[in-house]
Amino acid sequence: MKRNKISRLLAVSMSLCLLAAGLTGCSSSGEDSTEQENTAEDSSSQESAETTEILVAAAASLEYAYEEELIPMFEEQNPGVTVKGTYDSSGKLQTQIEEGLEADVFMSAATQQMDALTEEGFIDGDSVKDLLENQIVLVTSAENELGLAEFTDITKADTIAIGDPASVPAGQYAQEALTNLGIWDEVLAKASLGTNVTEVLNWVAEGSAQAGIVYATDAATTDNVKVIAQAPEGSLAEPAIYPVGLVASSAHQEEAQAFLDFLQSDEAMAVFEEYGFVSHADVQ
Repeated sequence: MKRNKISRLLAVSMSLCLLAAGLTGCSSSGEDSTEQENTAEDSSSQESAETTEILVAAAASLEYAYEEELIPMFEEQNPGVTVKGTYDSSGKLQTQIEEGLEADVFMSAATQQMDALTEEGFIDGDSVKDLLENQIVLVTSAENELGLAEFTDITKADTIAIGDPASVPAGQYAQEALTNLGIWDEVLAKASLGTNVTEVLNWVAEGSAQAGIVYATDAATTDNVKVIAQAPEGSLAEPAIYPVGLVASSAHQEEAQAFLDFLQSDEAMAVFEEYGFVSHADVQ
């Protein structure tokens, strides 16, 4: 009897030990699982932290090409780098950079703003590249029936839209062309001055102005305007040149340089040409 009782006690004791060992194993397995989950979360957070965002300050006339094709194309080719664009007149962007805008790349619609920022030390002069050319054109709304046929026919319009020459390169080119054609004062008397070329385009498209002067690339973005004529040959001393360069204070020089290199690639230039721009190198 005693022997049987002892045997039963030993069996119970062994069962308890096995149960305890099982629980310990489960606990260990749970700890391992939790540790693995934490490691995965840490890894994910680390990958997220390694994503770099660069800011590109670009002329308003570049927005469609950048946002619709170029930026998505670059981001696909460069995992871990995202690009944010800010668009306005080149003069306004120049002022913003001078006042501390933390941009990494600047692309203007004229050399004047780029040259000024380079001289002031805000742009790395060695990085500057004259990349594109554009044309200024006379436009009316698609439904306008003024019967305009030539660039100088702009004087026949009662209301005219032009970019403000004080800060908008398209307006500066318009002023130069119209001055050389001897009709600037007549046009200015009827003109509303836009803060950027996109605003000018919208005024004409919606009929707020009967005629306006914009870039050929802007006119191509909407069916609500029609192009009457380009600025006559000889009315501009130089074509509308778009330079691009690195902001000297950029905290992301490597990524910014990669974007600058991308803009000069054959595939990026093909996109620019789709939007009506011309490679500056092709016309030199």
